[in-house]
Amino acid sequence: MKAVRFHGFGDSDVLVYEDLERPVAGAGEVVVKVAGTSFNPVDAAVRAGILREVLPVPLPRIPGMDMTGTIAEIGDGVTGWNVGDAVVALLPVTGDGAAREYVAVAAAELAAAPRTVDLVDAAALPTVGLTAWQALFDHAGLRAGQRVLINGAGSAVGGYAVQLAQEAGATVVATAGPRSAERVRARGADEVIDYTVTSAAKAVTGRFDVVLNLAFTSPEEIAELIGLVVDDGVLITTTGTDEEAGRGVRATRMFVHGDAAQLAGLVERVDDGRLVIDVAERSTLTGLPDVHRRADAGELAGKTVVAVG
Repeated sequence: MKAVRFHGFGDSDVLVYEDLERPVAGAGEVVVKVAGTSFNPVDAAVRAGILREVLPVPLPRIPGMDMTGTIAEIGDGVTGWNVGDAVVALLPVTGDGAAREYVAVAAAELAAAPRTVDLVDAAALPTVGLTAWQALFDHAGLRAGQRVLINGAGSAVGGYAVQLAQEAGATVVATAGPRSAERVRARGADEVIDYTVTSAAKAVTGRFDVVLNLAFTSPEEIAELIGLVVDDGVLITTTGTDEEAGRGVRATRMFVHGDAAQLAGLVERVDDGRLVIDVAERSTLTGLPDVHRRADAGELAGKTVVAVG
């Protein structure tokens, strides 16, 4: 089978397209014929070696945490799945990813793929959708009637976070640039602040029960965001570190983890029309090194999926 992987840390040139042996399903596993994966910023950080102290990975390594495809082989002890079933999963970040034609996956990590979107495009859902869900509900405990600020709502995670917060009955204020502002409004934000003109701290009135920070921010900017949280409220960030906030404010950095039940819930929302999957562009497996190059140069806008089949 064909795969893209890197044998050493470095820039996008370390990614090579090469032949590997097709995996075999072990006990409790299935082999999936991969239809799609996607690019996530953590893929580039792992490839570059930036995270090797906090997120050690063995080399060589195949990138691509998101996976969609169809089951090609079923291992011993697996029930509830059949050959040909369309599935989706978030693969463990410390293991090999889905930038290959076949992957062996623990059956417990699988959810049925959405029926209403292309299987390749569904690869835009697992990592960023679960990040949004876990930030808002597992970490922040968001409830109806609360007020939430989503800083960096134009990001892939932000698009899901706006939709999920709106569905939960929260009032959603979002920051976004001119390129993504209309999309963020269309996803349900009650107010959109253009961060290229002013900061959220200067533009909003009142405080928020929950602040979700999805942007790379300085310590000074994090302090401003903490200042926007009500006493005993929550700041969740996907960047930076845990902070000492005072006033009973809990300021926590989160990391996404795979959860098949949560992913199935997101898929249900997609099929019901309550959650829209946004895909900015498609690439191919042979084009993945160029996706990494463009990401390193800041040229990617929105979510890029990778067609593998």
